[in-house]
Amino acid sequence: MAYDRDNRPDLSNHWMPFTANRQFKAAPRLLVSAKGMYYRSEDGREVLDGTSGLWCVNAGHARPEIAAAVNQQLMSLDYAPSFQMGHPISFDFAQALAGIAPAGLDRIFFTNSGSESADTAIKMAIAYHRARGQGHRSKIVGREKGYHGVGFGGISAGGLVNNRRIYPLLPSDHIRHTLDVERNAFSRGLPEHGAERADDLEQLVALHGDTLAAVIIEPVAGSAGVIVPPKGYIERLRALCDKHGVLLIFDEVITGFGRLGAPFASHWFGVTPDIMTTAKGITNGVIPMGAVFAKREIHDTVVNASETAMEFFHGYTYSGHPVSCAAGLATLDIYRREGLFERATELSDIWADAVHSLRDAPYVTDIRNLGLMAGIDLEAKAGVPVGSRGYAAMVAAFEAGILIRATGDTLAMSPPLIVSKAEIDRLVTVLRQIISALD
Repeated sequence: MAYDRDNRPDLSNHWMPFTANRQFKAAPRLLVSAKGMYYRSEDGREVLDGTSGLWCVNAGHARPEIAAAVNQQLMSLDYAPSFQMGHPISFDFAQALAGIAPAGLDRIFFTNSGSESADTAIKMAIAYHRARGQGHRSKIVGREKGYHGVGFGGISAGGLVNNRRIYPLLPSDHIRHTLDVERNAFSRGLPEHGAERADDLEQLVALHGDTLAAVIIEPVAGSAGVIVPPKGYIERLRALCDKHGVLLIFDEVITGFGRLGAPFASHWFGVTPDIMTTAKGITNGVIPMGAVFAKREIHDTVVNASETAMEFFHGYTYSGHPVSCAAGLATLDIYRREGLFERATELSDIWADAVHSLRDAPYVTDIRNLGLMAGIDLEAKAGVPVGSRGYAAMVAAFEAGILIRATGDTLAMSPPLIVSKAEIDRLVTVLRQIISALD
């Protein structure tokens, strides 16, 4: 059914996620179609997608190859149970994913979202320690400003206050975030200062002893506003986890599938975690799906712990859904055939030049970038709630024909990997106009 402002749906029944519902429904922003780099709004305007939807439409919108694969699979096998049964395409997709994964991360557990991937990874870590006779290792270490979805494991390990404030949490602790504007403002790529913050893990080991099961971090913290790790930080954290027998989990829900110019951030940094979570770009955002990549040692330790019983009591009705797998295989083929991961590398300097050209715009206090990601901090507006200026910029940008994200007073951008230089220039030109018009 086609929608426009004269044929708008009733907005009252849908309780929207991560949205100020009353505010939105008073002045809704509805997207009714999409193609390539552009959405179309209900009033017929083209809106340049500067966020890959929600960090997920890496190959651009409405890819006919994915639609055809989905249709074919729907008419062949629309659903099959994943408990005690299997279907060929989930095994094919797992093999294809293992083929682009960091070396050794070749055991794939399918989920339906980044939140489910985070909780699955945490369960895997605890199950692994228990299977090798260290069941006392059950605490998870996250990081301030980290986001790992909205499951109870993810919010416990996450470091965004609003996600944690009212819900009971699992046993966890946190190391500091790496955002250090005083020393690293306007860093282009990896900041120079702050690798020593990884040493916070030593303090938690001293506090909790050998009860720590895993550390989970985003290689680049996306939802908190594109917080890029300092030079040497990732390597240092890997070494500390090895030293203390703690598993390292990378949450690559955002950085996975080409965002930094490599299949995964693990490749880009040259550091391999023990477990890696993914979602979003795995199907180009077409159908909800996620996957957790585990080292073979972790898989084998858990699976070989019992001769006959079910080894890992965990799963989802839609784990490895055949239609999602078909969408995923078609997506991987597009990434490979069009060289989109390499394209992100080729565009990264152009992207960096463009976003850092906003350094002299009014209210801009910091700019951070890596790959095709960027965060732009705006000075908070006095006398109003934090985030008011960022929200105003996001709304004005939409009205001006570009889609960006606002996280508090940070503007985040992550365009599809098919973005052109002209479209990058348009994003930044319009954004300068928007920021300059703020009060």
